[in-house]
Amino acid sequence: MTRVSLLATAAAVALSAGTASAAERIKFDYWYGLTGDLGEVMAKHCQMFNESQDKYEAVCTGQGGYDKAEQNTIAAYRAKQHPTVVQIYDAGTVNFMLSGAIYPAKKFAEDFAIDVDWSAYFPGIANYYATSAGEMWSFPYNSSTAVFYWNKDEWAKIGKTEAPKTWAEFGEDLKALNAAGVSCGFAFDFDTWQNLEQFSATNNLPIASMDNGYGGLGAELVFNTTAFVDHMNDYKAWMDAGYAKIQTAQVGKNLVQAFADKSCASMITSIANHGTVKNTQVADLNWGVAMMPVIDAAARKNSLVGGASLWVMEGKSKEEYEAAAAFLKYVTASDTGEKFMVSNTGYIPVTTKGFELLKSEGFYADPKYAGREIAIASLTASEVGPLSRGIRLGNFTSIRAQLRSELEAAFTGQKTMQVAIDDAVKAGNDILRRYEQTYRGAALP
Repeated sequence: MTRVSLLATAAAVALSAGTASAAERIKFDYWYGLTGDLGEVMAKHCQMFNESQDKYEAVCTGQGGYDKAEQNTIAAYRAKQHPTVVQIYDAGTVNFMLSGAIYPAKKFAEDFAIDVDWSAYFPGIANYYATSAGEMWSFPYNSSTAVFYWNKDEWAKIGKTEAPKTWAEFGEDLKALNAAGVSCGFAFDFDTWQNLEQFSATNNLPIASMDNGYGGLGAELVFNTTAFVDHMNDYKAWMDAGYAKIQTAQVGKNLVQAFADKSCASMITSIANHGTVKNTQVADLNWGVAMMPVIDAAARKNSLVGGASLWVMEGKSKEEYEAAAAFLKYVTASDTGEKFMVSNTGYIPVTTKGFELLKSEGFYADPKYAGREIAIASLTASEVGPLSRGIRLGNFTSIRAQLRSELEAAFTGQKTMQVAIDDAVKAGNDILRRYEQTYRGAALP
């Protein structure tokens, strides 16, 4: 299946087709956060559902980004103009669990006869979206994790044919690459998802107390006391030595572009960018993906899931819920859901059934998609533990933004790394305490 391209904008799409007219269909609203090429994929998925049957119609509207999808949905719910289904990213999970606005996925599936094998979800995905009792409150949809992208030809210059497995090895590789004339061995930015969250999970380091917040709203950030500080100091040292470069849109190009055009020899980013690299790379780029390095290769833990899940909102009619159930069956099924999503993006299947279907059809043997299975290996590198199942912190988006700002201050020489990360933790804990006050007396489900 080739990447889809729509003439209509993905910002606001209401797609309908089939034998019945739109007026005869039962409509429901679906809001999604993805934009650009991925937003077009969302719109196409809606179109395919609408063309697949003649009873229901999904009115699908892009919100201009994950953050906006969350904010707009909360505002719309207060005004009683919310969608029936909304795509919310990983960081919004706890906010929606405590919102009182959610029709839990497991109950919704039971009430509207959606046959879901909840045990088929990869544990690293299921645990992120599940309650403490293990019940899913949303339907995992587009999932990813962080991986290491590397230019094999550049590594060949230092006599290596495999990607580095540890951060110490990677540091030595960067030094050797520089000596071999490689001007940028590593592109990085200030994104906290890979720099803090994935690093901490794969190395079994806490981000917050109380098992990263799963234990309750009283959790406090602690990442200023872990190896994360040393890790960021290493990044700074590599940058100062000329081994690595900051690559963001503000300095001319983002890290994916810097890798795809061979400006930099490696990067760490989402597997979801696999298709983007393939579609935008210079012709002679010889590259691959590997699991991101860890401190101790023998102690590697599973990486965290990224992406988003689909939430059903309270306060809609039975007819709208019946329509939404038909939609959710379609877009989450292995053949009409997972296969479409994986084939048209860099995302990964969310269930073992979807993964086996793709493998049986030779998907991962196709050079165009080769390497994407590394993301599955990373998510399943170990049993999911208390520090590798996810992060359950209120207003985590704001905490991410605070850390990103402080990292930028450290890398541009405005603060030392320790001071910057201490300041991020202090500001983040203030955010958590305000959140706890807002939901005083509430318990995480």
